[in-house]
Amino acid sequence: MIFDKLINYLKLDKQEFSFQFNSHPNYPSALAFSDTLNFMGVKNDAYELDKEYWDELPEEFIAIVDNSFSLVKKSGSSYSVYSEKAKTLNKEELHKKSTDFVLLFEKTDQAENRLAFNFQPLLYLVFAIILIYSFFSQSLYEAFFNLLSLAGVYISMEIFNQKFGNNSTVIGSICGDTSAKQTANSCDKIIKQDKTSILGLKFSDFSLIYFAGLTILGLFLPSTAYIVKGFTIVSVIAIAYSLYIQAFVEKTFCRVCLLIISILGGQLALRILFFENTPFSVGALLLTAVMWIVTFSAVLYFSTILSQKENLQKSNAKNLRFKRNYELFKSQILENERIRFQDTETFSLGKKDAKLRLSIVSNPYCGFCKDGHKIMEGLLEKYPDDISVQIRFNYSPERADEKYTKLLSAFSSIYHNKPQNEFLKAVEEWFETRDENKIAALSGSTAQEDLTPFIEMTKDNSSAGLNFTPIFILNGYQFPDKYDREDIWFFVDELMEDEDFQ
Repeated sequence: MIFDKLINYLKLDKQEFSFQFNSHPNYPSALAFSDTLNFMGVKNDAYELDKEYWDELPEEFIAIVDNSFSLVKKSGSSYSVYSEKAKTLNKEELHKKSTDFVLLFEKTDQAENRLAFNFQPLLYLVFAIILIYSFFSQSLYEAFFNLLSLAGVYISMEIFNQKFGNNSTVIGSICGDTSAKQTANSCDKIIKQDKTSILGLKFSDFSLIYFAGLTILGLFLPSTAYIVKGFTIVSVIAIAYSLYIQAFVEKTFCRVCLLIISILGGQLALRILFFENTPFSVGALLLTAVMWIVTFSAVLYFSTILSQKENLQKSNAKNLRFKRNYELFKSQILENERIRFQDTETFSLGKKDAKLRLSIVSNPYCGFCKDGHKIMEGLLEKYPDDISVQIRFNYSPERADEKYTKLLSAFSSIYHNKPQNEFLKAVEEWFETRDENKIAALSGSTAQEDLTPFIEMTKDNSSAGLNFTPIFILNGYQFPDKYDREDIWFFVDELMEDEDFQ
């Protein structure tokens, strides 16, 4: 089975993927494919989904098209399909050539990790150093020129960030209300609908490149005055172009754009009035070339990374919306065979006759069980009159040591002799400290409790195939492994209201 385009798109090692996939016990099944993706670090969930629900799928998903695992990308009314080769199908063709199998995946957000560091304090420090150097080492007009360049860099960076959905208080204070009702002073129409595109960069991006480059050149004044003069003259073209777009194309003026034009105009005036002619320097020209290449490359790099991050966030948001659809969740949980436990008196909490009954199969020495118990406690706290909970600790006397027997006996004593909230606090205390003596002290008793109900309950769990922990059971149905346990919060209200689930 060949799916080169899909593997390349997911940026996986083709040789490693093929080895893991082919060596899977269930090769070449969908389970083998899904497990291999998980092994390679691509988190995914597989579904058997009728075609009528495919319109609700995210823009990117994996399906079996023409008997081959394929990446499917929505593109308007058509679909781009990537497997061995890339092809385009319409909706009817895709449905006809595909099975009901779909696989949703989440790509690793590398861009977010790269940009996790907050650069603002460092940036302000650089600004301060440049200003101190300018006002103490250069003439007054050169220092003011650099000050205007830094102002241009700062405003351009705010525009750059706002382009990717980050609201800027500075831009907001300059432009005022940018809602649809305030189009006369709106900056959005000019900034966000900028049709300029050179290697993916907009006109506002070149503003950042220009001012950043001019700031560096300004540090070497007056040696670079000849080159700075040339750039300030070229800025006249940018001023004219911006005014033309605002006045005649978009027919609205952008205040922040006018502010940048004012900065450019101020620099042009300083150049005409104060800058003296300096001889041409090959060294200054080489410095300028290197500086512009580095600045352009840096802005292009961060623009690409932020665009990928924005697209990834949108894709993952749609994935979550789809995954949190209650009808889909219900169909997944009802796929499991209903488990009917015997009536065993163990740790039962909450309202006994509640419509929603949660059982948690757990082990006090299981590290992952701590988070499961936190979810259970949170549900009891939020829905004290609408949910019942049973904690099902596995216990076999032939395999349990003295410490576990002592711990379970202490829990049983607290449960039978103290209020429910104290029992819950004791369980919470245990998962925080893992100290059997503390739990025994909380029980206030050294007597051995009857643990027969736990032995019977463990047999019950085992006969139902519940050997791993933690496991959530909702009204007898095992919580779907395609969902994280934390996802239960999104479905609790609907589960309690759904008569079919009672």
